[in-house]
Amino acid sequence: MIFSFVLLLNSIVFYAGNNPFPSINIKSLDGKTVSTDDYTKQGKITVVSFWATWCTPCKAELDVINDLYSEWAEKYNMQLLAITIDDARGLTKVPAMVQSKGWEFIVLADSKQDLMQALNFQTVPQTFLLNEKGEIVYSHNGFKAGDEIELEHKIAELSGKK
Repeated sequence: MIFSFVLLLNSIVFYAGNNPFPSINIKSLDGKTVSTDDYTKQGKITVVSFWATWCTPCKAELDVINDLYSEWAEKYNMQLLAITIDDARGLTKVPAMVQSKGWEFIVLADSKQDLMQALNFQTVPQTFLLNEKGEIVYSHNGFKAGDEIELEHKIAELSGKK
């Protein structure tokens, strides 16, 4: 019972903000080193979706979100970072996949999985929602049809446009 209470308390603290997204250097698809701060400290609501080329649910989630992305970006002043965890070999497939799928959002690479380790998760897809201050306010693992509706609801709440 005490353990359950501690877990509940931790989740309340986690989702209440003040949980900054890690500031870590990762790579752009053209191989340049970028900081996560370059994207998460812009005063925008940010969705961060971790994925891999071999992960079917990941690609399904990003395809569904891509269909909604331009509307969300305009309506909620938000952005999406799709961060692949593919290793160096898998990373060679990413640019062609992004182009063939027509994904309109920012795609970055965490091939050494430093960011993944800092965020302490094990599997993809893993999605984080950040407020305008770059604080994690929501997290979700896995993907099933309809998850994008819950994500949009959370984004709308953050933007004040319920």
